[in-house]
Amino acid sequence: MAVETLSPVPEVAPQSSEPEPQPLPQPRRYPDGVSWATVFWIGVLHLGALAAPFTYSTAGLITMLVLYWLTGGIGICLGYHRLFSHRSFTTYKPIRALIAIIGGLAGEGSAVHWTANHRKHHALSDHEGDPHSPREGFLWSHTLWCLGAMNQEHRQAHHARYAPDVSTEPFLRFLDRTYILWHVALAAGLFAAGYAVGGSALGWSLLVWGMFVRMIVVLHCTWFINSVTHVWGYKNFETTDDSKNLWWVALVTFGEGWHNNHHAVPRRANYGRRWWEFDITYATIWTMGKLGLAWNIAGDRQRT
Repeated sequence: MAVETLSPVPEVAPQSSEPEPQPLPQPRRYPDGVSWATVFWIGVLHLGALAAPFTYSTAGLITMLVLYWLTGGIGICLGYHRLFSHRSFTTYKPIRALIAIIGGLAGEGSAVHWTANHRKHHALSDHEGDPHSPREGFLWSHTLWCLGAMNQEHRQAHHARYAPDVSTEPFLRFLDRTYILWHVALAAGLFAAGYAVGGSALGWSLLVWGMFVRMIVVLHCTWFINSVTHVWGYKNFETTDDSKNLWWVALVTFGEGWHNNHHAVPRRANYGRRWWEFDITYATIWTMGKLGLAWNIAGDRQRT
């Protein structure tokens, strides 16, 4: 199969043209120190998920799967990634706001911060400054990169440089400030709903499976994009980074695993190129378009 030559157009700044970039320097890790709040957050999620075998119920599993699709598929893949980061389509403000709320409940940060990180990744993909390149180590790209602290001055500058559009939206700024409260509300709601229907046993089941198990699944599926699809897979396009396509990552991330296709033309709404490269998230955007809920759906011509 021939590999097409198509260099990606970065969102913010041009990528280096060096054909053989060197491994990134280690001293730049955690310039503002470790975020112990993030370490605690991720640690608690993993520890909480250990209770899954003891709290299993069919209702808990169904709750997990539905919220996995809502927060991961709609919130992160369709919302944070294609709507906010790449502006791959346009929708009504109330829908945009709802998607931002749902995305925040995935446990990956606010829409403003996620967008800034992701656009920086595209601007510097697998070159010095990339927030999560496997060239710094697989574990770094999968999890460790997100454990760094960012002081208020650096955070504001980061948002202003890489996400000047979304960081000035009042509602998105509100969600950035109230990020944890939405998780507390969802956790309380899940436990209360389970308790009302089936007592404390069902309450704990919905809480553990709907919060801890579900967020662990969503987090690691997203992290697969940062780590696995920059190491293994195949290329349809020659890009200046290591992005690759991998079918099983595409399956668990609702089409995001066609990552080389995405890096070739970042704004394109449909990440599938070959007949077998089915993109579930694009199918959702296409359906929204047919219903009049999405427009300006980007194709090959809208590259940046």
